[in-house]
Amino acid sequence: MAFAATYKVLSSLPSHFYQSEEPPGLYSVPRLWFYSDFRVITPDEAYAAIDLPILGLLFGTMVVSVYLERADMFKYLGKLLSWKSKGAKDLICRICLVSAISSTFFTNDTSCVILTEFVLKIARQHNLPPHPFLLALASSANIGSSATPIGNPQNLVIAVQSKISFGDFLVGVLPAMLVGGSVNALILIIMYWRLLSVHKDEEDGTGEIVGEDDVSSHRFSPATMSHISAWNSMDHVQSSPNNINGSLATHLDSLRNRVNSGNQLEIQRSPCEHWKNKMWKLCVYLVTIGMLVALLMGLNMSWTAITASLALVVLDFKDARPCLEKVSYSLLLFFCGMFITVEGFNKTGIPSTLWNFMEPHANVDRVSGIAVLAAVILLLSNVASNVPTVLLLGGRVAASAAAISASEEKKAWLILAWVSTVAGNLSLLGSAANLIVCEQARRAPHLGYKLSFWNHLKFGVPSTLIVTAIGLTLIR
Repeated sequence: MAFAATYKVLSSLPSHFYQSEEPPGLYSVPRLWFYSDFRVITPDEAYAAIDLPILGLLFGTMVVSVYLERADMFKYLGKLLSWKSKGAKDLICRICLVSAISSTFFTNDTSCVILTEFVLKIARQHNLPPHPFLLALASSANIGSSATPIGNPQNLVIAVQSKISFGDFLVGVLPAMLVGGSVNALILIIMYWRLLSVHKDEEDGTGEIVGEDDVSSHRFSPATMSHISAWNSMDHVQSSPNNINGSLATHLDSLRNRVNSGNQLEIQRSPCEHWKNKMWKLCVYLVTIGMLVALLMGLNMSWTAITASLALVVLDFKDARPCLEKVSYSLLLFFCGMFITVEGFNKTGIPSTLWNFMEPHANVDRVSGIAVLAAVILLLSNVASNVPTVLLLGGRVAASAAAISASEEKKAWLILAWVSTVAGNLSLLGSAANLIVCEQARRAPHLGYKLSFWNHLKFGVPSTLIVTAIGLTLIR
């Protein structure tokens, strides 16, 4: 009853509430109030439900992504998209590759925030229709993010709860990600072969060709967008598209204002300052590489990410406030509320009852069981979204698989990571990455393009089903 009442109140709020500057954190307050008031969960149990290692890992990766943006990492990725391009099909493959790689280490939301306008400018530069390239960016970002624990929020949860090391996680999912990403690019090329073979002279003939310098000069701050993923994870079912677009518009305006204010502070540097800046960028890249090496060595992921973020703050030798302000603290607060919500829902006994009914048909040691489990994850990830799906199913799926063998338990966790992530490609509302690409494209100055729900769906359904199925055969 408390679970239903929480969402009833949230779904009846006026639209301007959803368009506030930091909505996700506010959602945690009524959830906690409802669960305490209905005596579903005590305050002590609520505090105990909060998983601090996940919050630490999330905070650390957001800080690192902010400093990487300042060090122009994403500007260089943007340059790769247009460097010696050999046509539309080559450009599709490049976007899929760059988006997948960047999402593997810097989260899918970050990649979409940074690269969307790059993609629009390059499409205009080559006089090509934008929507195949936008679909390539969003879908590849989701697929690429499945390969590592730091690729998306649900993988963070899985890595911490399962205690699977960074290296084992990468090795287990990487083959599925590589093959799935290639198949996804192939589906795009086949579906839009004719469109990619014809220049869009009629529609864009009056458009101004964008210079390569313009393509590589656009800068965004990634971490502030990450909380949209968690917000979308729990509440997009109740929100109308207009509400979602309005909130995304608010965040994008805030994002651009921060970038503009930062650019105004950039003045011509003396040669000494220029070299200091070069050395600082090098230090940022080395710290990030060191963090990834430490993760591959199996060190504690939360403390590794926090240590890397602290090292970057110290090396900057400046007031850390501007960078720390770009961290989405509402996402951290929202995760606290979500942990409490799921813990309270578990105490109702409903998830256990449903799982007891489904468990005999979802054993991961049988092909039919994997198919049933994947179908359930795919459905729940698009109804309740991926993070709550992982929180609700993770422990139960792992316990069922552990009764078979330890290797099957690891496989069950990786299946959950793969399917819940790729499920975001099914529809436009399936993941925050899709919504970010859609809204960024719509609001891009002089380059605005509306990616419709149906345009995404007719590609998303076959791509998601085919890529998920192929990936399942490669998870180890």
